[in-house]
Amino acid sequence: MAHHPIAIIGAGLGGLTLARVLHMHGIEAAVFDLDASPTARAQGGMLDIHEDSGQVALRAAGLHDAFGALVLPGGQAMRILDRHAVVRMDEDDDGDGTRPEVERGRLRDLLLDALPRGAVRWGAKVTDTRPLGEGRHEVTLADGSTFTTDLLVGADGAWSRIRALVSEARPAYSGMSFVETDLLDADELHPGSAAVVGGGMLVALGAGRGFLAHRETDGSVHVYVALRVTEDWSAGLEPEAARTVLLDHFTGWDESLRALIGDADTPLVPRPIHALPVGHRWDRVPGVTLLGDAAHLMSPFAGEGANLAMLDGAELGEAIAAHPGDTEAALAAYEQALFPRSEASAAESADNLVLSFRDDAPQGLLAQFASYRAG
Repeated sequence: MAHHPIAIIGAGLGGLTLARVLHMHGIEAAVFDLDASPTARAQGGMLDIHEDSGQVALRAAGLHDAFGALVLPGGQAMRILDRHAVVRMDEDDDGDGTRPEVERGRLRDLLLDALPRGAVRWGAKVTDTRPLGEGRHEVTLADGSTFTTDLLVGADGAWSRIRALVSEARPAYSGMSFVETDLLDADELHPGSAAVVGGGMLVALGAGRGFLAHRETDGSVHVYVALRVTEDWSAGLEPEAARTVLLDHFTGWDESLRALIGDADTPLVPRPIHALPVGHRWDRVPGVTLLGDAAHLMSPFAGEGANLAMLDGAELGEAIAAHPGDTEAALAAYEQALFPRSEASAAESADNLVLSFRDDAPQGLLAQFASYRAG
């Protein structure tokens, strides 16, 4: 049976950042991911990488300069519209670099390319874990193989299999769902939609619904249609009927916004938004910990998910390097910082979800931005 001193389950941004920081310190780690390859599925749209979290992690990983080459020029621009497409706020990208936009897939590739060949085991789905005592665990994969590890890190996302080793918490539906789609070659094929989105990010809100859209580096516009609906509202919805059903939710909205649905070039993909309880934490369990969504899944309305996952990975890597031979001291130090930080962000995210879609939307979001500027 194979043995890995450190096993990281999940090759997302958080798990890869951890592996990279450990590599920077000369510490080997094995990463296991259920996907068959790094290109097995799309990695999502643009991310704004925050100066005080994601960029801190990239500096710890020695990749901040390379990251700069991936940034979408002008991507920090943002506009807020109401349901009639009246522009209520319009901010240009001031180039200050505090929240630059980058494509998630390219950022993941940057981290992957910075790891030794073979560091990630693809097609390695975890099906079972078993404590062996003294902090060691046995992990079983879908192909029937097993390995043991001295330190097991759950970086395996919202529906983490590793979480059950430390916590009984399960993600709960937030009451909001996204539907994702794209407008391809927007400036040429969809000039009206390109104009309403602008050069960066668009937020158009009404009571219990809205649009979030942003520019991509390939010239497309990625669209999230947000709806306050039941968790199972899309069950049984035929793909050919989805467009009509979605448009019915936006009756009375300006046609320039409805076109983000009506003119979509790619399938409409429902994404229910789930979250762990605000303040999720666990008692110290020898030899195992969590990072990213496995530890603190939250709605995207604080923009912190990917940033916190990367910061978690970097801080865990630094803690392990700072406590050679004492895994428990490293994990205790890491979790002591992790819990209050993630609680604050999760609370902000939950509050922002309510604020963004209240009956007078977008007024709540506009007031929040005004308070930021005043402060």
